[in-house]
Amino acid sequence: MVTAAHRERKGAIHTAGMARQRVRPEAKRAMRRTLLTLFSAICFFAFAQSALAGGGSFAFTGGTPREQATVHSALQASSFDWGLIPSTITIHIGAYGDSYSTYGQVFLDASLLDSGRFAWGIVQHELGHQVDFFLFDDAKRTQLLQLLGGKDWCYSISGLKHSDYGCERFASELAWAYWQSPDNSMKPSSSSDEAGSIPAAQFRAVLTQLIGAPVVSQPSTTKAFAPATKVAAKPKRP
Repeated sequence: MVTAAHRERKGAIHTAGMARQRVRPEAKRAMRRTLLTLFSAICFFAFAQSALAGGGSFAFTGGTPREQATVHSALQASSFDWGLIPSTITIHIGAYGDSYSTYGQVFLDASLLDSGRFAWGIVQHELGHQVDFFLFDDAKRTQLLQLLGGKDWCYSISGLKHSDYGCERFASELAWAYWQSPDNSMKPSSSSDEAGSIPAAQFRAVLTQLIGAPVVSQPSTTKAFAPATKVAAKPKRP
């Protein structure tokens, strides 16, 4: 026999069951959000550690994941300690035509990065300018200009050849001295090339002496350029 009390109790149980059914999807969504947040945090810290493993602090603006990965690979291939640069460097990737650097900013042409490993030497060259901007003073630049050659350190005289600027010779030397691979587009073919002024071992020894105790210079307004290079031709598909 179903009494009024039974009907009320049954109704209460049915209502509670409906409430539980309504809560379950919300709970699942909350759990998914929590897991996604946790996954994102794990990915973030994994990325931060991989960036730290190569030394230095860098932030990207623009570029595809593959192009950004090319930059990371280039910096990790070099044995130079990018952590000596006492600031986060912003790396811009886009259709710039040329690659160049200003104080704290590196601008890399996306089509160059699309060439993959060929671009590594130029990426290192541009980061070499940041070493100059942040760690050198006028005395160090004068010393390096005498050692590496050139007619002017960095574009205080306009209209010279790229190789006539000491800062460009320095950046090319740094790229070659710390990644001596046949694949390095900065590899010198003679002593007259930008990266061939002095032997790589001598260059590394001088640089160790100069920036063993980094000197942070005043911000520079100089705009420095990558050297002209021929992009390796892609093999034709059969």
